[in-house]
Formats: sequence, C-alpha cells, structure tokens
Amino acid sequence: MASALLLLLPRPPLSPHPLRRLSVPNSLALLSIPKTLVPKPRSRVPRMLSPPRAFAFQELAGLQDSLLDLLQASPPTWKSAIASNLLIFLVGSPILVSGLSPSGIGAAFLLGVLTWRAFGSPGFLLVAAYFIVGTVATKLKITQKEALGVAEKRRGRRGPGSVIGSSAAGCVCAFLSICGIGGASFAGLWKLGFVASFCTKLSDTVSSEIGKAYGETAYLVTTFKVVPRGTEGAVSVEGTIAGLLASILLASIGYFLGEVILSRPTIPHLFGFLYRCTTSCYMCSSIPDCKFW
Repeated sequence: MASALLLLLPRPPLSPHPLRRLSVPNSLALLSIPKTLVPKPRSRVPRMLSPPRAFAFQELAGLQDSLLDLLQASPPTWKSAIASNLLIFLVGSPILVSGLSPSGIGAAFLLGVLTWRAFGSPGFLLVAAYFIVGTVATKLKITQKEALGVAEKRRGRRGPGSVIGSSAAGCVCAFLSICGIGGASFAGLWKLGFVASFCTKLSDTVSSEIGKAYGETAYLVTTFKVVPRGTEGAVSVEGTIAGLLASILLASIGYFLGEVILSRPTIPHLFGFLYRCTTSCYMCSSIPDCKFW
C-alpha cells in the first residue's frame, strides 16, 4: 500500500544542465607558476646578419681576395711588388730592426720592391736569405768585436750606405731584367748575375765577420804579412773557409729557387769567393781608410 502511494507522489524535475566542473579554489590559483618564469627553448636556427654587418663582411672578403690576387700576380707588377714588401716588412719588422737602422730599412724596402718586380718571390727570398745569414755573422761575438774596435757601428745595424753598396750590382741586373734588355736569351744571364752579386757580398761579409770573431792569424793579401784581426784587407783561414761555405749556401738556395740553371750551379759562389779574395782585399790593403762594401 505504501509503495503504491510513493508511486503516485510527483517526482522533482531533472535539471536540464549537465554536471558542472568545480572551479579551482583561489588559494590554489595563487600558487600557480607565472608564465614568465618558465624558460623558453632556444632556437637553433642561425641568426641572419643585419644588412650593415653582412655588407661589411662581404667587403672584407672581397678585399682579401683582391689582395691575394695582387700578391700572386704573374708576372710581377709594381703594385704587387709594393704590396708584398709592405706586408713582409710589417710582419718581419722585429728582425729588420735588429740588423738595420731606420734609414737602412728604407733602403732595403726599395731594394725589395725592385727585386720582387724583376725576379718575383724567388729573387726576394734569395735577398732575405742573404740578409739573415749576414746579420747572424755580424752579431757573432759582437761584444768581443766592440772591445777590439773592429765591430760594425750601431752594434752591427747597417745603414743605407751598406745596403746600397751591397746590392748595387744586383740592382743593375734587376733593372736590366725589368727593361728586357737582350730579350729572353739574356734573362737567364741577368738572374745569374743577380745571384752572383749577392754571393759575392755574402762571402765578403761572412769571411770578414768570422775572421774577426774566430780568426787566429790574419794576413795581408798583398804581402802575407801578419796583422791584427780586423785590419782592412786582411784574410784568415777561418774567415776564408766560412766565406766560401756561405757563398756555396746562397748559390744553392738560388739553384733550388730556380734562379740558377742546372749546368752552372757553382758559378755564383766561385765567382764571389774569387772576387772577395782578390779584388776587395787588394783594394782595402792598398788604399788607406778603404771601405769596400
């Protein structure tokens, strides 16, 4: 009976809305992490250069390519000779100041430009080898030489007079080569004369400096009279052997650089050795206060 009454009672209407989600309490919302504190992943896409920087980079790359083309110009030009010497003299300035005075460096620069224009980098390397070997020989026992009064002035730093005097014959050969005197048939002769002139001077410098430093007995070439070390026109066994070896060394460098032909690799150093042992020594022993470079 009771159940029948329950069925007759009206039922409450069902809600038309679905069950709603409970909202997050305000206390939990306050504990949420701000978005600004969350680290963002870095992009691996390379940045593009801004237009001014990209333009500057392109200009620098173009300048570098132009400089390389200028240095490698074949046959050498005056522009390539000047640019090459400026770069080399800038990089090698610590070595240059140890063996040359400021005015001597200026004269050496002119010599380098002329040499590069005439014979390219091989001719320049030959002159550089001459300078290095001659400077080392001059610096040997420099304190002892100064005590004896036979050292070069300025502690072996040579001036423009020494540079010009040492390279005069080589400069003539370089100038004749640039002007094309004699054509292709004489080109090898100018190269040979160029190498021979520096072999001559290196033999003179090394024999003199080694003789001052290590020579036991010095003789005048004209009378073979025993004289003190450092006397103008005097020779010693030690210095003579050293001068011969130095000229052989420089002639060999010229041969490997292609400045001397295969059939005549010994002519430059033999010419330099004989020239040094006869002409220069004879003049310096015969003429008072002779300074033969």
